[in-house]
Amino acid sequence: MGRTSHRNRESRNRGQDKTAAPVMVIDTPEALDAFCKRLSKERFVTVDTEFMRERTFWPRLCLIQMAGANEAAVIDPLAEGMDLAPFFELMADESVLKVFHAGRQDIEIIHHLAGIIPRPLFDTQVAAMVCGFGDQVGYEALVNRLAGARIDKGARFTDWSRRPLSEQQLRYALSDVTHLRVIFERLCEMLETSGREPWLKEEMDLLTDPETYAQRPEDAWKRVKFRPRDARQLAAMQRLAAWREEEAQRRDLPRRRILKDEALVELATQMPETKEDLARLRLFPEGLVNNPAAERILAVIREVRALPEEKLPAMPERRKAPPEGANARADVLKLALKIVCERENLAPRLVASAADIEALAAGRRDLPLLRGWRRQVFGDLALKLLEGKRVIGLRNGKPDIFPAPSGAH
Repeated sequence: MGRTSHRNRESRNRGQDKTAAPVMVIDTPEALDAFCKRLSKERFVTVDTEFMRERTFWPRLCLIQMAGANEAAVIDPLAEGMDLAPFFELMADESVLKVFHAGRQDIEIIHHLAGIIPRPLFDTQVAAMVCGFGDQVGYEALVNRLAGARIDKGARFTDWSRRPLSEQQLRYALSDVTHLRVIFERLCEMLETSGREPWLKEEMDLLTDPETYAQRPEDAWKRVKFRPRDARQLAAMQRLAAWREEEAQRRDLPRRRILKDEALVELATQMPETKEDLARLRLFPEGLVNNPAAERILAVIREVRALPEEKLPAMPERRKAPPEGANARADVLKLALKIVCERENLAPRLVASAADIEALAAGRRDLPLLRGWRRQVFGDLALKLLEGKRVIGLRNGKPDIFPAPSGAH
């Protein structure tokens, strides 16, 4: 077992919780290694992290909470001399199922720090959506409904990078994995009863795909709201945004600390040639004009100005007006999706986004809702509606879907 740290002793002295056992805090590599070896014999472990990223590009891991069937602990990554190798080894152990709730950011941190993605994986938020708990159901709601418990939210605005942490803060953090054990078991029962385990597997395959967590500087321009007037402005934005992304990653600073989006847009639009031009820009920070960064920015713009026409990027296609009748078809499909999801006890957003529905109504067929379980649940029906083979009507005063009358299509 991990030794009880000074944090636990201090919080007990303050008398915050005299009845419950103190939270086990693991703050040495030896204790972490022993804990992870015990958990490696479990069927599953529940995992959560606390992190800060307001002042950095990469999230700063401040706390790890983990539980097996019979024990749970808080791991302190910031403790002096801490080595997280045993934790990463457990995350890579494919004999142990890793259970997260809304785990994408937790997985992103693990992938960044160790180059691995926890497998096999079970995300209770996604599983709850598959089981009909609504779109992006929160952890607290699942605790209430499936674990029959309530979370003390008094510590939810904690700065997890500060030390020492109080017993109340540690207990709040640990509750993110202790209740998760019950939630996981209940959701497994529901998935087995409904036969929807394969649906969840498809979603977990997406969540464990390394492409989900790729950070490519060459794609950074897509995050910036910008309407280029021509291909050269687009090239400028692509290269300037890539430069900012590389700088933010290298210096581990938020993108806005390197240069705000508005300044990037102004640079790509005006394409200044000299430092004097930079100084005249309204949104370019005055303090950067004589900074080495200004030289690199001007060099990027010179490169773009020198590009021959054939090397310029293709302009993105302007959004075309939908084909005649597409909006009405989309409205019919959205109503059909609502009917199907209410009947199947599913979260509509999990089956199809509004954008996917509109694309299908406009004639596209390379869409997620026409693949895998989504096609079985809704995709085939949607196509039959578009072909006139199904219609929407009322049954006992409620909307329902019926075969089209003979000869109607």
